[in-house]
Amino acid sequence: MSRALPQSKEALLQSFNKRLKDDVRSILDNFTEIVKTAKVEEESQVSRTTQSEQDHYEMHVRASNIVRAGESLTKLVSELKQFLILNDFAAVNEAVAQRAAHLRTTHEECDRKLVSLRDDIATDLYELEEEFYSSSWIPEPPAGPEGGPPQCGGGGEPGGDRGSQGPGGVGGVGGGDPTGATAPAAFLGPRGGGPGSLGDGRPSHAQ
Repeated sequence: MSRALPQSKEALLQSFNKRLKDDVRSILDNFTEIVKTAKVEEESQVSRTTQSEQDHYEMHVRASNIVRAGESLTKLVSELKQFLILNDFAAVNEAVAQRAAHLRTTHEECDRKLVSLRDDIATDLYELEEEFYSSSWIPEPPAGPEGGPPQCGGGGEPGGDRGSQGPGGVGGVGGGDPTGATAPAAFLGPRGGGPGSLGDGRPSHAQ
């Protein structure tokens, strides 16, 4: 059962209905009179020229009435649309609900696509890392003596811990022999003075 309309709305709808009937009747009556005026009479009390001018004027007036009635109908349609938009709350609420549901569905679809894209990127990144770390183009670090960790070459540390491997070694100047052997004093370089040397690398013959 439909809900009863307020008195103001009911009166407005009745006025719309009356305007519709009046405009349609005006269009029909004026068009009928225009058709009747187009008929030529054989005998008339006025001259033919006067009758022609009168008919011409009457046709113009009735055509203007038809145009006015058509404009009134167009305005009536606009007012009906405005009335429905402003007063049909059920239709407005339904349209809002449909729009909200459409936007919610679009939001959920975007979320699903983003989650799928994230999973695909994570899988591809994992495969790329596996391929990178298992690639044969990555150089391996060089192994030290006897398979041990790599050692630093070059000069020894101050104090001769690595430069001198035993008595008579060069302390803190040159690199020590990695095998642990001690260089003879006669073959020490400059400033490698020791027992039996002159301090410049030459063996001493003086006792």
